[in-house]
Amino acid sequence: MFNLCKSGLQILIYIGIIEAMIKRKISSELLKLKDEYPVVSILGPRQAGKTTLAKMELPDYAYVNLEIPENRELASTDPKAFFKQYSNKVIIDEIYRVPTLLSYIQGIVDERHGNGQFIITGSHQLELKAAITQSLAGRVGILHLLPLSIEELTSANFHPKSFTELIFNGFLPRVHSESQRPSTAYSNYYQTYVERDVRQLINLKSVSLFEKFLKLLAGRVGQVINYTSLSNDVGVDTKAIKNWLSILEASFIIFKLSPYYNNFGKRLIKAPKYYFIDTGLLCFLLGIQNSQQVERDPLVGNLYENLVVIDCLKALYNRGQINHLYFYRDSNGQEVDLLFEKGREIIPIEIKSSSTFTNAMLAGIKSFKSLSKKINQSYVVYNGDPKELSNQISLINTRELEKIFNS
Repeated sequence: MFNLCKSGLQILIYIGIIEAMIKRKISSELLKLKDEYPVVSILGPRQAGKTTLAKMELPDYAYVNLEIPENRELASTDPKAFFKQYSNKVIIDEIYRVPTLLSYIQGIVDERHGNGQFIITGSHQLELKAAITQSLAGRVGILHLLPLSIEELTSANFHPKSFTELIFNGFLPRVHSESQRPSTAYSNYYQTYVERDVRQLINLKSVSLFEKFLKLLAGRVGQVINYTSLSNDVGVDTKAIKNWLSILEASFIIFKLSPYYNNFGKRLIKAPKYYFIDTGLLCFLLGIQNSQQVERDPLVGNLYENLVVIDCLKALYNRGQINHLYFYRDSNGQEVDLLFEKGREIIPIEIKSSSTFTNAMLAGIKSFKSLSKKINQSYVVYNGDPKELSNQISLINTRELEKIFNS
């Protein structure tokens, strides 16, 4: 195949074919929502593949990108002329650039009474999600597309040798489809998107202070957040820290895992944990330069936990479901890394980077089972061979995470 790629155009075509081969699991949900709602919104981080997904699954739709200045100018100054050009069956990319278009879309879909009229995408959900639900309530189906899942990579025949490669390479589609060097790719991603977009939203002029905050947050990944400690280390007050975290979360840079509350008769930890949506960016912020360093890093357990938690979140989003993930920890240190609330059932999930099983891995699950009657199946995710234990506890390998959500 490479012998045929003799020109730059042919190379680009080849890359496009490879990227298209990475079939996204959320595709079926997109097509279902398109037939159920006049508008479908695809929210997710930059470079996660929102545009590629929409174009690949809906080739008969027109396309307009509001990142392009002339498109944005027309949409802002003369929306009626804009919709004369793009009136039906159109993908509008990065609609957060001109949120006033949402009111016009509401009028159009109410007048036409048809489904699948508009596909809109956005990478900032702080104000956009509220604007979408307010302007298009009852008219819009909302999807969240995160970077590639482990299953999507495997299905596309990308087979990292170890979980450390998975963590270091990250999950941005272009890193894999175009064989980009992860360190360079995530350095550019940070400078082009994270630093530019998020720092502007925070309205923070100091590049060094913002970078210090992100690196300190990366060093606390998977830990119960201590706002006071983080604010002291960064040099700002806790109110600023909480505001910055909410903006990072709304920009799909980090994910907040909330603690599980119930009346268990014990004092529970009420502060959340934070994970990075992409482990490649996390590795960049930690200064990790190759997959071998991941294995030797003091935070290897936290890095692996980040990998698993976010892949579980992707599994839910790819099925069109909302986040039902939590963690449990009490004041005595008893904890379960992840809880999946499935209807009236709770599924405890322990996450261990080890490839060897020990009974100590079950301590958290056993403790939690004594508190709740809603538990049937439990899982330990690790790097060893799958195995069924007694009491409906399954050991599963990292690459089998989908099993939890398929059952």
